[in-house]
Amino acid sequence: MILEAKDVTKSFGGIVAVNHLNLSVRSGELTAIIGPNGAGKSTLFNLLSARLRPDSGIIMFEDRTISHLQPHHICHLGIGRSFQKQNIFPRLTAFENIQIAVLARQKRTRNIFWPVKHLSRKENLAILDQIGLYDKRDVLGGLLAHGDQKRLEIGVALAGRPRLLLLDEPTAGVGPEESDTIMRLVEELVRDQNLTLLFVEHDMNVVFGIAQTIRVMHMGSIIAEGPPNEIRADAGVQKIYLGEAA
Repeated sequence: MILEAKDVTKSFGGIVAVNHLNLSVRSGELTAIIGPNGAGKSTLFNLLSARLRPDSGIIMFEDRTISHLQPHHICHLGIGRSFQKQNIFPRLTAFENIQIAVLARQKRTRNIFWPVKHLSRKENLAILDQIGLYDKRDVLGGLLAHGDQKRLEIGVALAGRPRLLLLDEPTAGVGPEESDTIMRLVEELVRDQNLTLLFVEHDMNVVFGIAQTIRVMHMGSIIAEGPPNEIRADAGVQKIYLGEAA
């Protein structure tokens, strides 16, 4: 297993957001986490990426306990993440957004305000080409279309050369056509770069179109898991989460 959460709990006051949760993700797997608002999905992602620490239980990445680490340590270990809300520098160009992430991976951030125009240029342009933003490399992040901002954030995550990619609602706020384009891009990148993907998504067409395994969260725990056909046929999931007749 590349990632494991064992009996993980996280509470906020009297609210239990993640409740004795167990999760195992195999290397190379494309896994979706679904569930209603308040199920604990974002809290789980914050735990996995060290934005939060669990109250109890442990989280392991490649057989190493990471529950106590800081977010930048998680990144250097090989976990990349995008966020539900845009997490790019709007006043920097697409090229500069990627460049900062590359330099951070190389631990060269102390020289970030140096004349760094040509540092890592080849790698920066290669990533921009992979995510379909090569021709928009000089456009400010804040001026990019919403779908392109989503692409850029994925590129920033890829700049850390992760082995595990966590995507929090990668198609939020984009139309069906752009949503399909973004997820086909993600699927291609995951395959070509031999990555493991764990993503949260509300669009069931996206989930069933790309996921190999689906985990369903409810009240902070995973209550169902399996391949898409099994989850689609699960009467409880149909009734509660997918809005279909049981």
